Amino acid sequence: MIRTIEAVIDQEGHVRLLEPVHLPVARRALVTILEEHPMAGVLESALLSEAALSEDWNRPEEDEAWAHLQ
Repeated sequence: MIRTIEAVIDQEGHVRLLEPVHLPVARRALVTILEEHPMAGVLESALLSEAALSEDWNRPEEDEAWAHLQ
């Protein structure tokens, strides 16, 4: 199961979870460091998904599929 849990990381790199987490066994985790103040008008989720989506969007097949709209 993949879960997202909000946390705070201090200047020394110590991670403090903002809610309790109980797991049956130890698990791996990924840490994404966000901007302190989100850029105006841009959702963080859009920024986080941009790289993954660009792999699919930036293909010749996609250009051809949407060429009629240009």
